[in-house]
Amino acid sequence: MKVLYDSKLKELSRKLRKTSTKAEIKLWIYIKGKQLMGYDFHRQKPIDNYIVDFFCNKLKLAVEVDGYTHGFEKTLKAVSE
Repeated sequence: MKVLYDSKLKELSRKLRKTSTKAEIKLWIYIKGKQLMGYDFHRQKPIDNYIVDFFCNKLKLAVEVDGYTHGFEKTLKAVSE
């Protein structure tokens, strides 16, 4: 399956790969190079208008490790009030 994305995000995804968080680095150590049951994961993958931390095309699985960096805590607090 071909994953569609906004081509403007390609450069940003490259930058994000170079400035990974500690959590992303730790997880990447375990899933890179098809180490996780032979599945191929990609880092900072542009999908549609977003960039996900990790993506496995075969499983159609997107993993967001550090959602707190995207302002989710502020949104969650506003919703719970």
